[in-house]
Amino acid sequence: MSGDRPTMPPVRLPSEAELARDALAAPLFARAIRLARWAAPRTPVGAGGELLDAGLREAVAHLGLTEEEHGAMYAGEAWQLAVDTGLVEIEEDREDDAGDGPGAEDGAAATATPGEGAALITSGSPHDVLELWLGGLDTVLDDATVPDIGDIVESVGEGGELDLDQLDWDPEEEADFLDSVLGNLYLLTVLDDSSGERAVPLPALAASVIVPDEMDEPTDEVLEEVSAAMMRLDDQFRLLAPIGLVDYQPVDEALIEELYTEGAAGQEDALPPEEEDVSRYGMVRLTPLGVYGVRARMLESGVDAPAVGDLADKGADVLLDRLPGYPEAAAQGELEQWLARREPADGARELLAAARGDDDSAPKRRLACQQALLLVGPDAGPALREVLDDRHLGGLARVGLAERGVTDVPPPPQDMVFWLTIDTIAAQLGSVDDTAELRDLVEGVVGQHSGFFDAAWRVDHPATAEVLEAMGQLHPDKRLAKEARKAAFKARSKSGGQ
Repeated sequence: MSGDRPTMPPVRLPSEAELARDALAAPLFARAIRLARWAAPRTPVGAGGELLDAGLREAVAHLGLTEEEHGAMYAGEAWQLAVDTGLVEIEEDREDDAGDGPGAEDGAAATATPGEGAALITSGSPHDVLELWLGGLDTVLDDATVPDIGDIVESVGEGGELDLDQLDWDPEEEADFLDSVLGNLYLLTVLDDSSGERAVPLPALAASVIVPDEMDEPTDEVLEEVSAAMMRLDDQFRLLAPIGLVDYQPVDEALIEELYTEGAAGQEDALPPEEEDVSRYGMVRLTPLGVYGVRARMLESGVDAPAVGDLADKGADVLLDRLPGYPEAAAQGELEQWLARREPADGARELLAAARGDDDSAPKRRLACQQALLLVGPDAGPALREVLDDRHLGGLARVGLAERGVTDVPPPPQDMVFWLTIDTIAAQLGSVDDTAELRDLVEGVVGQHSGFFDAAWRVDHPATAEVLEAMGQLHPDKRLAKEARKAAFKARSKSGGQ
């Protein structure tokens, strides 16, 4: 496989139609859409596009938030999102334009009308809806990195000017921190074997970006940082949940009070004791829409974040090169989508052709090819028969036909058996997490072939010496391990003499 492995594991995403439905159901985005339609034909607004008092009251009523304690705030946030995403457009008023729409009143300096984005909600594609939602997500993420308004008010000096130094707020640093947190949450979600349904405790997520990897036991200072980060994230995730990015169970209000009242002593409890209910400390997970959103931001920033299906229109050479780095479920999903676009026999021939070669990545390609051909089924039979005499593919083809129950296959010559053995082990080197699995493979190979090492060093395969050296390191029998190392030396000498 190529050395350029994906930065992120591949993710399986729902269809754009499903994601668009999720976006339209996100509370904040849904309210913004409703207000964009409510603004027709035109609504007087302030110079900055903000709703005037009467208009805000009507917006609150239109959204059914009159009985909500924070109804005006929710309506104001939804309106601002509609402005920021182009769901509504703002135009400065002419003198003869004032006062004939919802919320008309004195003091209007501009007029809001439904924008192009509002039309796309009903007439556009799911992709158009998602593009609008992504614009809204950017706005909400920007808002989430802004300090609490109370902190801002306290930082304003006698002259009425904002003192950023006193506020101790670095917008770029804050945005990078939140992106790092969302990146870690994305990785945990993609690697989650429960299809991303498992929520992550907030202290663990905060610790993942604060505690250095090499630190076994966090210091008090680091725990204090984790606790502070946890409180920041609690505020931020409360803002991010309404746009549909995350499902979030906030930190228990009683716990927040404990952390603030106990001071530094309380900071030492940033990571919850094992016996305590961890959900009190906040639980968060990315929604499928959130996975889509974070991935889109990663791609925009240059991160390689593949999705299952990305390779469906690529050649078999690219497919086989990438698959060895994929988790099993993602690899199967990718193969299924790739094969779905081809006739089975054509797909099998394309895979076999791409599996040839003597380069360093070729053994991994052949192993991936063998796995891919299992999904082709009986239709791969003719293509496999065509390569029975091929030096690179003859052994693989015989294995494939045997797996399909074919019995009239000529036995392989001995040199092909040994070549396939070296090739198979070469494909496993450096890619098996469990060394015991590779050790079992080595023991099984040596046990099946009497005098294996006497013949193996003669095999004309580019990886022969490397494989024999690895077998010498892995085989538990000291005598056989020594034989493997001697055979590796012979293979290198033979190769160097050619």
